[in-house]
Amino acid sequence: MVLSISGVLLFGVIVFLFFRKDNLKLSHAIVCALFGFYLAGSAIAPGIEAGGATLADFIGNLSL
Repeated sequence: MVLSISGVLLFGVIVFLFFRKDNLKLSHAIVCALFGFYLAGSAIAPGIEAGGATLADFIGNLSL
């Protein structure tokens, strides 16, 4: 749950910055949001979620 909320916030900030600084069109942002919404309900969603969890664990275990 924590990972998904922080991921949503991270991607929300990225989209906002693209919208403000790089002239992201609102229509493009809507299409990306709809794509993510429908992708979450697809058969590959568990694989994407597992890959995100693995990446988060890898980043969390890095020692600088």
